[in-house]
Amino acid sequence: MKLRKLAALVLAGVMAMSMAACSAASVEGEKPAAEGGAAEGEAAGSGSIGLSVSTLNNPFFVTLSEGAEAKAKELGVELITVDAGDDSAKQASDIEDMISKNISVLIVNPVDSDAVAPAVEDAIAKGIKVVAVDRVVNGVDVDCSIASDNVAGAKMAAEYLVQLAGEKAKTAELEGVNGASATIDRGEGFHSVADEKLTVVASQTANFNRAEGMSVMENMLQANPDIQCVFAHNDEMALGAIEAIGDKGIIVAGFDATDDAIAAIKEGKMAATVAQQPDLMGATAVETAQKLMNGESVEKNLPVEVTLITKDNVQ
Repeated sequence: MKLRKLAALVLAGVMAMSMAACSAASVEGEKPAAEGGAAEGEAAGSGSIGLSVSTLNNPFFVTLSEGAEAKAKELGVELITVDAGDDSAKQASDIEDMISKNISVLIVNPVDSDAVAPAVEDAIAKGIKVVAVDRVVNGVDVDCSIASDNVAGAKMAAEYLVQLAGEKAKTAELEGVNGASATIDRGEGFHSVADEKLTVVASQTANFNRAEGMSVMENMLQANPDIQCVFAHNDEMALGAIEAIGDKGIIVAGFDATDDAIAAIKEGKMAATVAQQPDLMGATAVETAQKLMNGESVEKNLPVEVTLITKDNVQ
């Protein structure tokens, strides 16, 4: 009887050890699924895409959003679009709200490339893929950045001003939102030419806004009535500057090739603008987001070509 009990105990011990070994092998041999049940490489979340736009009070970003929405409809994916209203604090709050809605991919067009970073990092920590569009997210390794070559575009505009106004022409610069990567890059491209070939008498932000562009230009003209040309970091500010300039004959170049800017070039009120493709940028961002959701690899940087638009090619 004692022998039978001893045999039973030994058998039970062997079975327990065998089960433990099988369990350990299973744990070591399998890769855990991503948070939310996604397979390796795929995005977590509900399958929806969140688009945080810096502002919809600007035709360029309206067109970008429309391009994204059209592509989302074509692909049959859900797109949630929110407008930050050029407020970096609101953008951070908007992104946190979309994180709570369990989106799979965040497309972000930053108000401020530095200020948006913590919210984007929160998204990444939740397993959300991130695509930056038109402007970068500083200090964060996002999955893909889609942007025009802002440096090259501004350089082309500056060179055209030199061609029209001559070297050392007195020039004013209307800068975009402080901290935005587009502001930094367009400023870099402009000054790479202007610091050598033009005389920059004034540089001031007008926050990519038409009304502010007019107000800032009025102040610049009071301080420097002999300004000969203006480079604005976007068309909205350029169009505001044109209102302030009136019939003074000052040469104005902008950036974005919005419909109003194209009309102003045709009318001879504006010399040039740099054409981007905001609808293509929005569509490409959604296409990239879908690839990320499916676990496909994408390029880290997708550049969009720019073109200088003048009276010679505006048609």
